[in-house]
Amino acid sequence: MKKERNAAILAHNYQTPEIYHCVSDIAGDSLQLAMEATRVEADIIVQCGVHFMAETSKLLNPSKTVLIPDMKAGCSLADSITGEDVRLLREANPGVPIVTYVNTSADVKAESDICCTSSNAVEVVESFGVDTVLLIPDEYLAQNVAQQT
Repeated sequence: MKKERNAAILAHNYQTPEIYHCVSDIAGDSLQLAMEATRVEADIIVQCGVHFMAETSKLLNPSKTVLIPDMKAGCSLADSITGEDVRLLREANPGVPIVTYVNTSADVKAESDICCTSSNAVEVVESFGVDTVLLIPDEYLAQNVAQQT
């Protein structure tokens, strides 16, 4: 069926071994899968992961169909903040850049100035050239970046 429908199956590292090793065409972490989603030639991307990963695949491939097998698949970190929360933070902190960890929803990304990964967070924060930046929603990543900048 996968071949008939020209689909590619992308699986996150956290998937069960049966999915990760036996079913998926591509497996990796969130960033790897986002990058690979831009390279697949299939018309359909089946994202075996959480919502924000499927959203990211769709944002990067607007002309492709992106499916997620489990509509309830979520991430507690991504679910900890909404686009409305970002708007409220912006209101309370006018002029302060908002950097969002890539493992968030499309709604949150849309309200942010820029997104980062754990590997480029320091560089992204420093690129603003200001003393104060809000890095959300991962407080541990924010603390780590604050110590390095």
